[in-house]
Amino acid sequence: MRSHPQPPVALTIAGSDSGGGAGIQADLHTFAAHRVHGTSVITAITAQNTRGVTAAEPVGADLVRAQLDAVLGDFAVAAVKTGMLGGEGLLALVAEYGEADRLPNLVVDPVMVTTTGDALFAGDPAAYLARLGPLATILTPNLIEARQLLGREITTIDDMREAARALATYGPRAVLVKGGHREGAGEEPGDGGRSAEGVRGGTDSVTDVLWCDGQMLDLAAPRVATRNDHGTGCTLASAIAARLALEHPLPQAVAGAKTYVTEALKAAADWRLGLGPGPVHHHHGRKSAAL
Repeated sequence: MRSHPQPPVALTIAGSDSGGGAGIQADLHTFAAHRVHGTSVITAITAQNTRGVTAAEPVGADLVRAQLDAVLGDFAVAAVKTGMLGGEGLLALVAEYGEADRLPNLVVDPVMVTTTGDALFAGDPAAYLARLGPLATILTPNLIEARQLLGREITTIDDMREAARALATYGPRAVLVKGGHREGAGEEPGDGGRSAEGVRGGTDSVTDVLWCDGQMLDLAAPRVATRNDHGTGCTLASAIAARLALEHPLPQAVAGAKTYVTEALKAAADWRLGLGPGPVHHHHGRKSAAL
């Protein structure tokens, strides 16, 4: 009988997407694709498909705390990713666990708004920076989120670099400002999922900006012609967390995660799962001897 090495454990703290393309479901798919054992704390339940969100219900703080205690009290979690937190109450609760050094390799994806501009965070965006900024290994805002966090316009690559520097002053070790954009039906890796116009890094590429340990890096990736871009931001953040759980150095974890999302977009480019923008192919590189 062939033995298998024990996988590291990653935790996602996020909302549930009943359509399976974003949120908890995308995070767990991504962890599995990286051969990382995924655990989860659900912060909200949504009625959602490829065409949008029709209803959402937050999970109470007591139940979120119970989920955190259940996971962290039993598993040796190596990395944590946060997504939709909903408001300052759950934000403070997550910060409490981070301040107690219980959330290692913390990837903070500051989910605050939908594609259509509906708020997903009922509170002051500055609270994200005040509570989770000092605790984050990396903060991964898209352009809309970076604008909200800083209260300024961000339209050029230089603006993105300045935004990354400004966000870094709140304490995270690294900041990834994602520059994905919409052109026709296509969205790009790192854009948070159909979320914003962004900055093009050349005719056939898009650029994200990474500030890490005092250095600024531009990360370009090919532009993928596809409508199936739902959940790319969740997927990118969880891929970074998975790679940190696998003990990849942070800059390499970010670059590798970006490549993973680009390939996931390519692999699902012709899918028609649902009537709207569908999910990416999270398991594009994985093969099983059982199949």
